[in-house]
Amino acid sequence: MFTGIVAAVGRIETIKPAPGGVRLHIATAALDMGDVQLGDSIAVNGVCLTVVAFDQTYFEAEVSQASLGVVAGFDAGAAVNLEKALRLADRLGGHLMSGHVDGTGTVAQFEAVGDNRRLVIDAPAAIARYIARKGSIAVNGVSLTVNAVDGNAFEVNLIAHTLSATTLQQLKAGVPVNLEVDMLARYVERLHEAGGAGN
Repeated sequence: MFTGIVAAVGRIETIKPAPGGVRLHIATAALDMGDVQLGDSIAVNGVCLTVVAFDQTYFEAEVSQASLGVVAGFDAGAAVNLEKALRLADRLGGHLMSGHVDGTGTVAQFEAVGDNRRLVIDAPAAIARYIARKGSIAVNGVSLTVNAVDGNAFEVNLIAHTLSATTLQQLKAGVPVNLEVDMLARYVERLHEAGGAGN
């Protein structure tokens, strides 16, 4: 589990073929690797990946072809948002996230509003149905609050701190982004379906 509070911005240094997918070598920059062990989970742009090799300056993880088909931002040289898995004693500053990206949306607008940025994203219909005003959404692994919803598009506000601490400052119209909807929305839908089936 993750919170969507990015700990560091790393960089994908190399991508090599691996059985069933690729192996990423990611420079961790300011991410504290002191308590990381083999098999730990680290979210990379919102995607939960398993550490298969590491030291204090990098880690490696394998990504399946199936995952590569539904996520964005895994390119050599790309800056990526990094977050280690949540521990029971950690503060929950964002919202609970699984690191299982639901799919990708496309940046429709990215404009300055004072020191902040107004970000509008077009989401696929299958994902948009779970997005609600004042609800939570993860964009490239960053926990954000939805300010408005218009059809399949939704809007969020990015404050200066979020811009400086994540890769979201690099967004522009037309760029794909990883989206993970609030898991509570999925549970509510499932409970509704289960209740309706018994009537």
